[in-house]
Amino acid sequence: MVGADGAWSRVRPAVSPATPQYTGVTLVESALDDIDARHPDLARLVGDGSVAVYGVNRALVAQRNSGGHVKVYAQFRVPPDWRPAPDPADAEAVRSTLLALFDGWAAPVLDLLRHGGTFVHRPLYVLPVSHSWPHVPGVTLLGDAAHLMPPLGAGANLAMLEGAELAEAIAADPGDLDEAVRAFEERMWERAGTWATITAAGLERLVSPDPTEALALFDEVQPS
Repeated sequence: MVGADGAWSRVRPAVSPATPQYTGVTLVESALDDIDARHPDLARLVGDGSVAVYGVNRALVAQRNSGGHVKVYAQFRVPPDWRPAPDPADAEAVRSTLLALFDGWAAPVLDLLRHGGTFVHRPLYVLPVSHSWPHVPGVTLLGDAAHLMPPLGAGANLAMLEGAELAEAIAADPGDLDEAVRAFEERMWERAGTWATITAAGLERLVSPDPTEALALFDEVQPS
């Protein structure tokens, strides 16, 4: 059995007692559709890639997808029981809460929230950066089920790589499935631990009391 069933994996308890823990950061996700035709000023703001604006313990990020679709992520530090509105389906109540959280920010940036459609509440949870388990014959994990980390571009890529590596390991040594899976797990744990450490540190700096920490992080990863 391969547990590739995400953050709240039902397979994980078969090998590990670990449970995801709240990072202190919550996202509220929204979207803008047909942005080039409907909101040309915002289309120019986002450009062909993404735009990110950072403040004290909060950030607003917009990312262009295909077909004129833009994802918008409001990010901030709040307690784990925080909710954007008594009724999360009340888009206008959620919008009012977000606009209050980002009060004083530039009008074009706030327009990313004013023109968003439905809102999705996404508190961020992670597993321990060094999460591993005693090998259990017949069961393993991959992706977020094995190494849930902040969504900074590593987790989904690791899951796809691990799926391919596990398949290759099994195909290469079908006579000793248990040993093939054990070796796969060792490689996965080492690599995932590295990326979990990097993304945890990245989240701390991207949603920080000092917004210059976020800007410095981007300066550090610029190609020379």
